Amino acid sequence: MIEFDFAPHGVCSRNIHVAVSDDAQTVEHIEFTGGCNGNLKAISKLVEGQPVQQIVDLLAGNTCGPRPTSCADQMTLALKEAVAKANA
Repeated sequence: MIEFDFAPHGVCSRNIHVAVSDDAQTVEHIEFTGGCNGNLKAISKLVEGQPVQQIVDLLAGNTCGPRPTSCADQMTLALKEAVAKANA
């Protein structure tokens, strides 16, 4: 399992802890610190066990109110980083 912390930008959450499979193909666990607690817990449950690329394709570019990003969008950046680390 590949695990690391990602510092999101432009959103309320302060940290996204990411855990993906050794080949970085499957989301094992996501945990947000800060942000909309209930919604982020729900997102974490929904993406667990799902293919990384499917989650990135679905949520990349998602916005929050007037912000050009969202916690879900920032999570996709964290997942892309996990894939890059696995392929390095």
